[in-house]
Amino acid sequence: MARKIFVGARIFDGERFHDEKALILADGRVEAIVARNGLPDGETVTLEGGVLSAGFIDAQVNGGGGRMLNDEPSVASMEMIAGGHRPYGTTSLLPTLITDTSEASAAAIEAAKAAVKGDRGVAGLHLEGPHLAPARKGAHLAELMRPVEDRDVKTFIRAREAIGTLLVTIAAEQVTVAQVRELAEAGVTVSIGHSDCSSEAAEERFDAGASGVTHLFNAMSQMGHRAPGLVGAAIDHPSVWCGIIADGHHVDPKALRTALRAKRGEGKLFFVTDAMSLVGSEKDSFTLNGRTVRRERGGFCSKLVLSDGTLAGSDVDMISTIRYGVTYLDLTLAEALRMATLYPARFLRFADRGHLSPGARADLVHLTDTLAVSATWLSGEAA
Repeated sequence: MARKIFVGARIFDGERFHDEKALILADGRVEAIVARNGLPDGETVTLEGGVLSAGFIDAQVNGGGGRMLNDEPSVASMEMIAGGHRPYGTTSLLPTLITDTSEASAAAIEAAKAAVKGDRGVAGLHLEGPHLAPARKGAHLAELMRPVEDRDVKTFIRAREAIGTLLVTIAAEQVTVAQVRELAEAGVTVSIGHSDCSSEAAEERFDAGASGVTHLFNAMSQMGHRAPGLVGAAIDHPSVWCGIIADGHHVDPKALRTALRAKRGEGKLFFVTDAMSLVGSEKDSFTLNGRTVRRERGGFCSKLVLSDGTLAGSDVDMISTIRYGVTYLDLTLAEALRMATLYPARFLRFADRGHLSPGARADLVHLTDTLAVSATWLSGEAA
């Protein structure tokens, strides 16, 4: 049995920190966290302080490393995107196809089947559209949006069976309660988003099995004291997970702090980047569905906008969201790390990711004392 032993850093196992301990890996998986005396034989990796954690998990990544998935829904694109985010600590992600043609969706599904088997950080697929509400289109193309049909349900179920993990973002207005129930019972992760629905409509779909809300606050009906909307339903429902974009542009920190305090259900908010191709790239613009998106520098991080000023995804990476959480959202480092590891793993039902319990994948990130990424590992191998 090939063992690798990590020493010299605080170890965060997904729940708590371990000081003056060693992390032992065996054949690409976690074996144990033990005292540093009497260690077994194996290759020793000595870290210079900082924190050793499970690698970050991002459920919503449109692009990175200079490539958008929509530009070319292929295995090469997915692996390029995963590679573009790895220097920022993300070891598992769902490449995300935003609203596009049926042909693009089919290509993304086929690519994901192969990319997941390659085991280089692509852990599934996220289809964000085309079943969204034109009234809350954001940067998506409204003319491509349409209701879910029975053939779509069958396609999603077959894709989930072949890929393993399929997340679909659907507006409540575009999917029936029965369709949500059928998808959820077949293992598809259904998230409500880009929706102008009432809180009652959202709750009906949550109760039918929709388990998530896509980028809370953004592109959805807001919370009023007599009309709670999707935001109110999401915060109030105890079993619903919510992804949040913490970049200083998408949501005011006061709103995020309020949601963190108010959300029913412990640990139900988690970080997503909603990143576009410019993460990991020096370019200042790219094309999205024939429209130019430009990078505007300033603030906590740059923001990405269309010509009319509409936000078009984010320019943030996962380690930056952790720093943002600690700095602006009153989060402890432990909770910020959970929001990038343990919580998204639970939302996506990844039993062996997002923590360092015995048997877990040895996908790791080492952070310096200033919360910069110094190294990552996939299944125990430097990546």
